[in-house]
Amino acid sequence: QLHLVESGGGLVQPGGSLRLSCAAPGITLDWITIGWFRQAPGKEREGVSCIGTTNGGGANYADSVKGRFTISKDLAKSTVFLQMSSLKPEDTAVYYCAADTGGTTINGVCTMNARYYDMDSWGTGTLVTVSS
Repeated sequence: QLHLVESGGGLVQPGGSLRLSCAAPGITLDWITIGWFRQAPGKEREGVSCIGTTNGGGANYADSVKGRFTISKDLAKSTVFLQMSSLKPEDTAVYYCAADTGGTTINGVCTMNARYYDMDSWGTGTLVTVSS
């Protein structure tokens, strides 16, 4: 059973950076799409970014984070990273990662629609707070 573990959250000032990690110990991530999602207090969960498989899917980003966040996958470490820069107070949220073992692509790109992600794979999240 695939179970992901997020880490790397914390308190950062506006304009700062953080790198989140999504670890899948012992799991080969070559064929699994990993997505990052976030949920701010009082708001619905939203897709942030995803990274596809060795077969395709590329990387995809929500408009709100394009140019500021970068997703990457380290196959040797079975870990997906989300490098977040130029952070804004509106980035404050609990960040979750999840796995799409089906490697869903839409128009050739991985999707950030949570319905495609395996319910059992979601981690417990890591809190990111952007505040001065």
